[in-house]
Amino acid sequence: MGDVGSGPVLRALAVSDSVLNHIYHNDVRQRFPDVSLLIGCGDLPYYYLDFLISTFDVPLVYVRGNHDAGPQHLSDGRVITQVQGGIDLHGRVVMVQGLLMAGLQGSMRYRPDDPLMYTESEMWWEVARMLPRLLLARARYRRRLDVLVTHSPPYRIHDDTDLAHTGFKVFLTLMRAFQPRFLLHGHVHKAGVNVPYRTRYRETTVINVFPYKQLEFPQAG
Repeated sequence: MGDVGSGPVLRALAVSDSVLNHIYHNDVRQRFPDVSLLIGCGDLPYYYLDFLISTFDVPLVYVRGNHDAGPQHLSDGRVITQVQGGIDLHGRVVMVQGLLMAGLQGSMRYRPDDPLMYTESEMWWEVARMLPRLLLARARYRRRLDVLVTHSPPYRIHDDTDLAHTGFKVFLTLMRAFQPRFLLHGHVHKAGVNVPYRTRYRETTVINVFPYKQLEFPQAG
């Protein structure tokens, strides 16, 4: 998928919500050559993301989805609580492979007391906590945010009408204020020729990566 015009690009593989046999496979690196960055948009087993890290030997950044709370139990009896070697982006602003990136985990709250679900006001608080980091990064690097990684979509962009899959309005505010070049999300399990997955909102290209997307990001010259 070509998201940019001419010039140097960084190639990334973004995944979310579904384990795919042709990606969870020994020849995945041959299927997706020249990948320099892995991006997880949530609701994926940690072993799947660990496999991608070890196979591609490139950085992985990720956010957790609403189904990622608690430890994960493997078939061999091991229990894992995080992605080994991955960078959990939630609430953080980091420079990875020349891209300025930030992330926000979780979905709209449809069950009480779930740590990875948020009401609209709770997500506003998560954004407010990240705000100083966004401002500091903008001052330090003198550039806009390249990629905002979320699990849920923004409100009325690729979302659905049920509460569980309703997007967050605060993401619209965040895009207006910080103008990230891209917002990548998962959570909404829609794919097909006639299903829109790429939408322009002001200065931001919003992409639903479910179940995976090959992406190209412009590199700063």
